Amino acid sequence: MRKLYEMFQAAARAHARWEYETSLTILRDRRKLFLLLVLCTPLLVPIIGYAADLPGILGGKSAYAPAFYSPKIFLVSILIGLCAGLITGCIGAGGGFIITPALMSVGVKGILAVGTDLFHIFAKAIMGTTVHKKLGNVSIGLAVAFVAGSFIGVSGGGILNRALYMSNPVLSDTFISVIYVLLLGFLGFYALFDFLRQRSGVAKIDSAAAHETAAAGGAVTGIAGRLQASNIPPRITFDQDLVPGGRKIPAIFVAGCGGIVGFVAAIMGVGGGFLTFPMFVYGLGVSSFTTVGTDILQIIFTAGYASISQYAVYGFIFYTLAMGMLLGSLIGIQVGALTTKVVKGIYIRGFYATAIIAGFLNRLFVLPSKLSKLGVISVSPGLGNALTVAGNWIFFIIVGIFAVWVISTFFRNLPKLREEV
Repeated sequence: MRKLYEMFQAAARAHARWEYETSLTILRDRRKLFLLLVLCTPLLVPIIGYAADLPGILGGKSAYAPAFYSPKIFLVSILIGLCAGLITGCIGAGGGFIITPALMSVGVKGILAVGTDLFHIFAKAIMGTTVHKKLGNVSIGLAVAFVAGSFIGVSGGGILNRALYMSNPVLSDTFISVIYVLLLGFLGFYALFDFLRQRSGVAKIDSAAAHETAAAGGAVTGIAGRLQASNIPPRITFDQDLVPGGRKIPAIFVAGCGGIVGFVAAIMGVGGGFLTFPMFVYGLGVSSFTTVGTDILQIIFTAGYASISQYAVYGFIFYTLAMGMLLGSLIGIQVGALTTKVVKGIYIRGFYATAIIAGFLNRLFVLPSKLSKLGVISVSPGLGNALTVAGNWIFFIIVGIFAVWVISTFFRNLPKLREEV
């Protein structure tokens, strides 16, 4: 379990570096800023729909795909993106885990939150397509096999999510919440344990970083060795730059990993890198350097296929929210990354653990009400609503405190940061 958590952390760090580099690429390139402006132009239709009585499908309140716009909706989306960006940039770990719970907390259906987050990831990815070259080696063979499998997994996850929603929207929200409770609970309490160890001085090195470095080109695990020894055709050659002659592995195993990652990504609305890293490094014996580059490349295709084919065409993307989150995250990542230069790492670790646990509590507190509506348990409506409200307040207060702390720290140290630039 400890090694699994460390791999999750290494994957989160790699994804955070990608997000930071992507935001830099967008903000420093006039052509990409123009592309961002083009992506935001459809917001004009909802604005007109808000001011005039247009048909529902064009942005009115009755549109099945919630294109309806209001300043409040757009502001909330920017704030959610900003907070996620601050977590990603400041902590050096993915803040995307809080986006779906945050959207669900403000009243967005789970399936819409998942589809919207995937579209937000895809929009960001296509605007930073060259960034992966800076972050790691890219194995085209691994990427092709992985994407082929991920398309199958994404299709399965999308079909399951839509089937649950069509059967009972409450069941869909409950299912997504349970998945997040399990994942955030695991990550949050391990992160808290790590923070307490660091604070007490027990841990003298960054275990996750150490594992990431150790996996760069060293010996493979036992299971990876057995998989690489299989002669099932076709076989993919990779890591030629790190190992003489490279390593080889049957494509079917890579595709299988892609299927699992794609399925989870389509269910949760995340890029799936937190699963790709342990699967590639420990399961397949791929170096972390190649894993990072290949994973970032596959996110573009996996998130794009998932958001468009499984959610957008069925009306399960809140476009206004996606663009707001994109704008907010671009700013948040930069502010968060600069703030790390003037803040001790131990404090950042503590806030990360607290934020993840807040997301865990947020989804956990909503479960009694959801399960009661499904008839699984018996909880009074008053108690269920009280727990839901308490979970929402805990979540937004903690994330809000973190955001205010980071932003205030940034502005207080602005003169010092300017000297370093």
